[in-house]
Amino acid sequence: MGYKTGKIKSRKDILFLSAKLKKSGKKIVFTNGCFDILHAGHIKIFRKAKSLGDVLIVGVNSDRSIRDLKGPKRPVVPAKYRAEIISALEYVDYVTVFDETSVLKLVSQVRPDVLVKGGHYSLKEVVGWQYARKVARIPVVKGFSTTAIIKRILEAYGGTR
Repeated sequence: MGYKTGKIKSRKDILFLSAKLKKSGKKIVFTNGCFDILHAGHIKIFRKAKSLGDVLIVGVNSDRSIRDLKGPKRPVVPAKYRAEIISALEYVDYVTVFDETSVLKLVSQVRPDVLVKGGHYSLKEVVGWQYARKVARIPVVKGFSTTAIIKRILEAYGGTR
């Protein structure tokens, strides 16, 4: 997708970096999502994920993949800016944007030591669980989801989705 500066890396760069880091003995932690509107639940996951290893890589769904998953009115924030915001967080070491609807291929390529998702997913629902040494599910922050936040905003301003 053309992102290659600072913490934001292309897939090719992420695969090179993750292999290099593993070879040097670093424990790789990976999480992913749309992160359309960053909220307290996301921050909690990033903070906890970082504590589980040495390097946290965050996979961010592209705009096209979010439209496929969430519908034509999403994302609210374009991938370029979502990646930029996430890369500014102290817990996050690297960010990559992936264009597939499923993160399976990226997880199978990175093969993280720890794969992190929200606690509302069962182990078998965590895409790519079979390619990680360990899966960590972080309890969600109740009332915080991008969809719920958008709904509250629309209700506050009398709109509908």
